[in-house]
Amino acid sequence: MSRLNYHHLYYFWRVAVVGNLTQVAKDLHISQSALSAQIKQFEHNMNVELFERRARRLNLTVHGHRVLAYADDIFSKGEELESFLRKGSMSEKQHLSIGVLTTLSRNFVENFISPLLANPNVSFSLSARGMSDLLNGLADHELDLVLTNRPISVDKKDPLWQTQLVSRQPLAIVGPKANRINASFPEGYQDMRWVLPGKNTEIRAAFNSFCATWQYQPDVQAEADDMAMLRLLARDSGALVVLPPVVVKDEIEQGILNVYQHLPNVYENFYAITTQRKFVPEVLLALLKQQLDPAFSD
Repeated sequence: MSRLNYHHLYYFWRVAVVGNLTQVAKDLHISQSALSAQIKQFEHNMNVELFERRARRLNLTVHGHRVLAYADDIFSKGEELESFLRKGSMSEKQHLSIGVLTTLSRNFVENFISPLLANPNVSFSLSARGMSDLLNGLADHELDLVLTNRPISVDKKDPLWQTQLVSRQPLAIVGPKANRINASFPEGYQDMRWVLPGKNTEIRAAFNSFCATWQYQPDVQAEADDMAMLRLLARDSGALVVLPPVVVKDEIEQGILNVYQHLPNVYENFYAITTQRKFVPEVLLALLKQQLDPAFSD
């Protein structure tokens, strides 16, 4: 009979990942002494030392790192299985949990999920978070998909994330329809006020390069990283804004705003991030096949 006690392995895994015995004991609703005893029993049964105990700190041994790698695989698959069963993937109706970067254009998100709204056999939830929380949600199988306009780096040795480009939106100078400038940039733009994305965004970097080409210095009145805020400022400030027209498509249709001109060969990219898993819901696969579909480009 196998000596491997998966209950003890789970305790080891939690402590190795969290790095704090007290916190794990609290999370598992057991005493710290009981948790420590279970891990020591696991080490005794397997005849291996997994932690070095120094000055009240637990450091993984060489064997501990190897066991952790196996435990990561075992329990991540278990969490994936739990997610698979909990979300009804084996029933007729499927559920998708979608995470959205807090600063992402809501109009883009609405366009992306529109096929789900038309499918009576699909339910979904949307959760807006910061990037680190989104990736944690993917890793814990709490989320099936993350939508973002920021690419993430992939470790070739451990390619946990799968990133797919799903849309490219051209960037444009947008402003009040009544004040439209018909001349080519930079003619007519000398005295204009600007509302721009934050300095650390790809959109701002692209616009700065565009201005440098024409030796133009914009008079920046305000900056915002959030697309919803840029949309409000574009509508209410009277200033010029640089963003994908899809963000303000309603205001353009209503005649409040107008596209003055597109920035040549400059785009905002939108990505769908998933994690490697044994089973991928069919509805998720179908949604991702829309990548670079003309219907999702402005």
